[in-house]
Amino acid sequence: MSLHEHALFLFRSAVGSVRPALMLKRAVKLQGDGCPQLLVKGQAFPVKRDLYLVGFGKAVLGMATAAEEILGDHLVRGIISVPVGIQESLQRAGMQEMLLKPHSKIQVIEGAKDNLPDQEALQGAVAIQELAEDLTVDDLLLVLISGGGSALLPAPIHPIRLEEKEKLTKMLASRGAAIQELNIVRKTLSLLKGGGLARLAHPAQVVSLILSDVIGDPLDIIASGPTAASSHSIQDCLQILTKYNLLHNLPKSVETVLSSSPTKPAAPEDYSHVCNIIIGSNTLALDEAKHQAEGLGYATLILSAAICGEVRHIATLYCQLIHLLCLGFAGVREGPLSDKVRGNLLQLVEELQIPGLNLAKFLQALRGLGPERPVCILAGGETTVQLQGTGKGGRNQELALRVGLGLHRAQAMEVSSALRRCEIIFLSGGTDGQDGPTEVAGAFCSPELVEEALQEGLDVEAFLSNNDSYTFFSQFQGGRHLLVTGLTGTNVMDIQAILIKATERS
Repeated sequence: MSLHEHALFLFRSAVGSVRPALMLKRAVKLQGDGCPQLLVKGQAFPVKRDLYLVGFGKAVLGMATAAEEILGDHLVRGIISVPVGIQESLQRAGMQEMLLKPHSKIQVIEGAKDNLPDQEALQGAVAIQELAEDLTVDDLLLVLISGGGSALLPAPIHPIRLEEKEKLTKMLASRGAAIQELNIVRKTLSLLKGGGLARLAHPAQVVSLILSDVIGDPLDIIASGPTAASSHSIQDCLQILTKYNLLHNLPKSVETVLSSSPTKPAAPEDYSHVCNIIIGSNTLALDEAKHQAEGLGYATLILSAAICGEVRHIATLYCQLIHLLCLGFAGVREGPLSDKVRGNLLQLVEELQIPGLNLAKFLQALRGLGPERPVCILAGGETTVQLQGTGKGGRNQELALRVGLGLHRAQAMEVSSALRRCEIIFLSGGTDGQDGPTEVAGAFCSPELVEEALQEGLDVEAFLSNNDSYTFFSQFQGGRHLLVTGLTGTNVMDIQAILIKATERS
């Protein structure tokens, strides 16, 4: 297989390892008949009377299907809010195992087109709210949470209208706000987020099973923390709005809610009836991709599961890393050029402050890699894009194109020709199967693709300036360089794969 085919195989393997049903069945069991207990990763929760289920996110349909199979007749009723079109997409893909059976006790409400809150998602949120409010002390509520859950649980605090909250979210995103920042603002303005669902469900026992799509797996940030005590205050929200110059451009309703919100986060003891459990994450997906890459003969390293920052900077990080590795392949481990690349890399990592990234340790591991084996470098996380144009694309496609362009430029400038003596493929894709407002998950890129584009008279910089990476990749070989998976039914952020093989060409 080619490097392109290997990269696709690794991405699909990673996504396959975090299928929601698989992870839920590993984590959850129901034990006993007379006095049944719900066992979650070794913790026991007695089912005293009725067991209910709610869920929201891109992966909860598959989670709910598995949960209903496990819970059987003990499940009284369920409501899940999932992305528009996901049932049809999974049906079309033949993924019947991720669909609820006929006559299921779980009601499915689809909403949040393009991952944005809408009236359909609001309908789902209201239904979940009403179910939670009716619970008693003897009931148990199983909550399924995954990435995309925030947009699918959008009930705003009165008097804020959904359109006002959506407009504010779009403005923050367009100015480059990170997902963590978006979620802090969302939950401050939401009825069910920031622990709101858990408060409404009290005094029932609440057990949340969470598929993380946020770096570091913070319980109060994933899906805006509907069952977790918030670690953020009103001041945090105000600081974010100030940072992006939005504080003095707010609707009156938002000003009203912000002025009346408590100044301190809720006390942890208010959530003694809640147990939040992470059952899947980006790290699990990367571990599977590493296992598969090694099986294909690659010397494989995981850079980080917490890659974050603006795509321009992350693209530069990857280009410098690839350049340094290719120099090592060419035997240029010391000298002015390798010292310059290494210095640029160290400075960039210091500026980016990527959590848990030990670059010194990673560079030491790189020194042990040679041209006799192809190399695979894996990473995960979630980048951001500062929108400047009106084009079509997403963070993964733009990241891939920026890496390809950066490598092409480095090839043209480099005197040692180390980059030109290696075959390089870079892949970046969203594990949910969707990258921005497009039907693709991400893209593949290489310096050769950029060279081909330039020879055909395409202005790569112009595509990037207009945030139009999707249109760029669509120009070639029927979109072969676009990563197309369809909605996957799961979501653990993004995955990047760098595949490098030494060649004989000079």
